[in-house]
Amino acid sequence: MVKAVIFDLDGTLADSLESIAYCTNRALAKYGFAPFEKERYKYFVGDGAAELIRRALVHSGDEALAFYDRVKAEYDVLFETDCMYKVEPYDGIIELLHALKERDIKIAVLSNKPHERTQDVILTLFGERLFDAVQGQVDTMNKKPSPDGVYYIAKQFGLEIADIVYVGDTNTDMQTGKLAGAFTIGVLWGFRDRKELEENHADAIIETPHELIQYI
Repeated sequence: MVKAVIFDLDGTLADSLESIAYCTNRALAKYGFAPFEKERYKYFVGDGAAELIRRALVHSGDEALAFYDRVKAEYDVLFETDCMYKVEPYDGIIELLHALKERDIKIAVLSNKPHERTQDVILTLFGERLFDAVQGQVDTMNKKPSPDGVYYIAKQFGLEIADIVYVGDTNTDMQTGKLAGAFTIGVLWGFRDRKELEENHADAIIETPHELIQYI
């Protein structure tokens, strides 16, 4: 019996692509790099801010990452202010979360977004009482696809991994869930496609949030 669901944030609970593109493009522009179209960011995100900036610079031609420290520092400043720029929950997510709570299922967030920004997004979109645990990237914990965050949340809840479902939209998410030993559900409304989720051995793939209920 499922007792908890751990969700990825970007591309799973919230459509945050606009904010990520907005901040990264401005950071790149400060140092003379051209902006990328928003859709390109679907494949830059997923592994934390450091990897986001690295990928953007490599695709901008800075393969040696000569501008990495400067662009990353600028991005951090911009993202602290504008992390909520045009961010919205995906259709059906709020209803799904309430349906889980009505079934006494604990819900958590595990994100590679910096912890403070993860908290900002969750508080703004969902309030402070809906989620039972919120964990973003911190220096003291290995980022996804390490399973450390899943283990940490399971310990907080006093649950076994077998009691937990992990939900996300990318290869990193499926790897995280698999490494932890959790049942993994890939979502198709996020940043990646069915092929990527299948290649990373999602136990189930869903097209709408409501479909998740059948696995509880």
